[in-house]
Amino acid sequence: MAQVIADRKDVEFVLHEQLKIADLSKHEKYAEFNKKTIDLIISEARNLAVKELLPAQIDGDREGARFEGGNVTLPESFHKAWDLFKEGEWVALSDDPDWGGQGMPATISLAANDYFIGANFAFMMYPGLTHGAGRLVQTFGTQKQKDLFLKKMFTGEWTGTMLLTEPEAGSDVGALTTSAVKNDDGTYSITGNKIFISSGEHDMAENIIHPVLARIEGAPEGTRGISLFLVPKIWVNDDGSLGEPNDVVCTGIEEKMGIHGNATASLSLGSKGNCRGTLLGEENKGMRAMFQMMNEARLLVGLQGLSCASSAYVYAVNYARERVQGRHLLKATEDAAPSVSIIEHPDIRRMLLNMKAHVEGMRSLLYYITNCEDRLRTGDKEEDRARYQGLIDLLIPIAKGYVTDKAFEVCSLGVQIYGGYGYIREYPMEQLLRDCRITQIYEGTNGIQAMDLLARKLGMNQGKPVMDLLGEIQQTLAAAKAISSLTDTAAKVEAAVNKLGEVMMHIGQAAMAEDTRMTAFAHAYSFMEVCGDVVFAWLLLWRASLAAQNLENGARKKDVAFYEGQIKSAEFFVNSILPVSRGKMNVILAADNAAIDISADAFGGK
Repeated sequence: MAQVIADRKDVEFVLHEQLKIADLSKHEKYAEFNKKTIDLIISEARNLAVKELLPAQIDGDREGARFEGGNVTLPESFHKAWDLFKEGEWVALSDDPDWGGQGMPATISLAANDYFIGANFAFMMYPGLTHGAGRLVQTFGTQKQKDLFLKKMFTGEWTGTMLLTEPEAGSDVGALTTSAVKNDDGTYSITGNKIFISSGEHDMAENIIHPVLARIEGAPEGTRGISLFLVPKIWVNDDGSLGEPNDVVCTGIEEKMGIHGNATASLSLGSKGNCRGTLLGEENKGMRAMFQMMNEARLLVGLQGLSCASSAYVYAVNYARERVQGRHLLKATEDAAPSVSIIEHPDIRRMLLNMKAHVEGMRSLLYYITNCEDRLRTGDKEEDRARYQGLIDLLIPIAKGYVTDKAFEVCSLGVQIYGGYGYIREYPMEQLLRDCRITQIYEGTNGIQAMDLLARKLGMNQGKPVMDLLGEIQQTLAAAKAISSLTDTAAKVEAAVNKLGEVMMHIGQAAMAEDTRMTAFAHAYSFMEVCGDVVFAWLLLWRASLAAQNLENGARKKDVAFYEGQIKSAEFFVNSILPVSRGKMNVILAADNAAIDISADAFGGK
């Protein structure tokens, strides 16, 4: 079976028809990025993904990252792919050209990475972490730090990581024990141990730059006393040359369920007393710096989920077309009836349409959020920029939490469609399912995303981002109501939106009151789910409205099936998923307290 990645037609539909991304070229900042240029960039990204990254995916899974004597080696195919990735200057597509970036809209960068991650998830973690670390330097670094590190990171000559997690701290970052002591020369001696460090050690670059969270001696306990430091694997001299190894030692890598091609390292800092770092940003403001970068990191994880799900869907639909098994249901009693492709069977179609609708919702959501970032960058009025930032902040927990939950479900359906073949290594589904699972855990577990949505985002700025989002949805509803074929679907979406408004008021008030707070947070996860369902319903209705208009205006023959499929995705989601969502909304409103009232002993397990 041919190896495939993201559906090109769907990527182009979201970019050009849903978001009209070429309109950004009207702004001076992105003047050179017209539709022709955008399409050329996306085509080149897809070619690299198909020809170089995808063939290395199996090597990454089967050979994986290998640890020996403190060193980590990666498959040879990863080295070749990395060289081509650097040569094409793909690491920092939307960043300042003065520092090695390409200066293009963030949405175009996201679309390119949609292809890249879909081709090789584990490999793309190396440039992903490098870009995130580079953004920290760009945003909080001194001029000297930028001069020493930034261009080498954004061009891929050096790579980067993020060192947050510790053995006893986990998600409770405030409990970290890594310490920093200031030296006479202004550097800091760093001592501690970090675990679960993605891309933490490898042999693809001569240096790895580690942003490290640590506590300066005498700093307050908890997150208030955490600072951020820049700690290179090899010390970088003032003239930019490499000095001595910096006492950053890899003590092992994890044997994981998936993403075998990415080295998830345990790192010892300063075990010999010789680990040095420089302060990045202000003392005791490390967590604030990390949180400013968190939107990018969590959106990237959502994109990883989408890419797994998108690949799973495309593989599944192609397999269902090719796999011949069983008679057509309407001819099941006819002995002479031929066997048909399994795509003809109703239950296979149900699963495929479920996968299709969710993948399309994921892609539209992630691209929409990134397009808000582009609109923010080009906004002339402060109120417009604040509005886009509010939409981004509100939707990030859904983009990370809800999207990755649904992505794993999509991958699981892909395994089911393959049947027994989906469970064996010869076919791609079992790797996609294994790789996808981590996205629900790292960069803040999905339970943390739900808590963030309820505790911080729902009432943010007196609820203005929520009202702005509802305003966006109302525009889509108005357009859909004007299309006769969509009036019933639009009415059902509108009813769900109104119901969600009631739920938001209820759970928001409950979360603020001490006597109901525990119960409210027991339903936070369900609240994130229903918010995600309604947001997807909106985005799919938006897609269907555009498709219906194109069909009414006489779409090209080759596009008719695609546009009809958009309408069916919306119908399926609204008629099959939203009723379940409304049931969950009723559960939230009922405020069942069983999860809070049950005693610890009643769970059993002893």
